[in-house]
Amino acid sequence: MSRQVTLYTGQWTDLPFETMCQKAQAFGYEGLELACWGDHFEVNKADDAYCQSKRDMLARYGLKACAVSNHLVSQAVADRIDQRHKTILPPHVWGDGEPEGVRQRAAQEMIRTGEAAKRLGVNTVIGFTGSSIWHLIYSFPPVTQEMINEGYEDFAKRWTPILDAYQEMGIRFALEIHPTEIAFDIASARRAMKAVNNHPAFGFNFDPSHLAYQGVDYLKVIYEFPDRIFHVHMKDVGVSKVLTEAGVFGGHTEFGTMGRFWDFRSLGRGDVNFEEIIRALNRIGYKGPLSVEWEDGGMDRDRGAQEAYEFVKKIDFPPSDIAFDASYDLK
Repeated sequence: MSRQVTLYTGQWTDLPFETMCQKAQAFGYEGLELACWGDHFEVNKADDAYCQSKRDMLARYGLKACAVSNHLVSQAVADRIDQRHKTILPPHVWGDGEPEGVRQRAAQEMIRTGEAAKRLGVNTVIGFTGSSIWHLIYSFPPVTQEMINEGYEDFAKRWTPILDAYQEMGIRFALEIHPTEIAFDIASARRAMKAVNNHPAFGFNFDPSHLAYQGVDYLKVIYEFPDRIFHVHMKDVGVSKVLTEAGVFGGHTEFGTMGRFWDFRSLGRGDVNFEEIIRALNRIGYKGPLSVEWEDGGMDRDRGAQEAYEFVKKIDFPPSDIAFDASYDLK
């Protein structure tokens, strides 16, 4: 049986939840990964009745919830807080904007997100972690390992209580390996795992696009953390084959600007090798959803989301349950 193909609603929260369900059904999707903003999944309202209403709405359109994503709030748990966060956080989390207060409220909201996810009936929360050391990514002025160690210690201090609460609830947290987070490539992901002592509730949301434009071996991520791939985003990126004006760091340009080294693309229109990703996921026994995170600033999103569903259905295949040459054995 092939894996469930779902749609992440984070890029669609300008639409009412029912409209999103109608569209997802029309595109062919089997479920949704619900973003915790807009009215798609509101953590501060998510009591039993609210969660039942969401399940009922999904069922009306032949859909299921596969995961809950709270990227915006989770970013603030271990980040260096500034005015940017005010634009993405709920008012009750932002409060008066005092940085430590924001971080503490974000941590509590992430625990509530786990509780809400459990009431909804899903076992995976996807998000970011933030990072107190992302600004040290380029080591000039020189950065010492002691400074980097402090960042991982801060991450562990702030996230371990959340992970402990998730473990008690039977919920997993899947960090999307991503620039600006404590884990943004294989080396930093390995270090993050060590910082939280390989906490059983901590794993990863595998998204090849954010790895490909950095030059990271995204297939190795799957093989490096086979038991910690809790969720998968299907997302493509186009990477320039020639030298460009704006390199890996983007040159402070907007997405879609000509002259960038990379930009997100609709599935199958970029440079990610999804054939090998499916084979790698089969090798590690991943049976979870393949969640389309559709982003392409140069394409109509309805057209893109529908063709993305068709692309994933075509590219996904189950592993073989027999050796292909077994019929040659005549013994």
